[in-house]
Amino acid sequence: MRNIRRLLLVLFAVVLAALTLFFVLENQQSVVLVFFGWTAPAVPVAALVLAALIAGLVVGPLLGACMRLRLYRRSN
Repeated sequence: MRNIRRLLLVLFAVVLAALTLFFVLENQQSVVLVFFGWTAPAVPVAALVLAALIAGLVVGPLLGACMRLRLYRRSN
């Protein structure tokens, strides 16, 4: 059972890596991001999407931990 679980985890990681690589290779068009008058240099669409994904993966758990800490302090 443990080996099957490990195999499924490795298979999932390989499929996820392959899908990410496919996404990056298919989205090489350059775009310019304009935000409140500030213009960023032209970068591929995939770079912006992956940067937003990584930022969300970092910020989401941090906000969740802050909320849990706040609730824990309030209950004590």
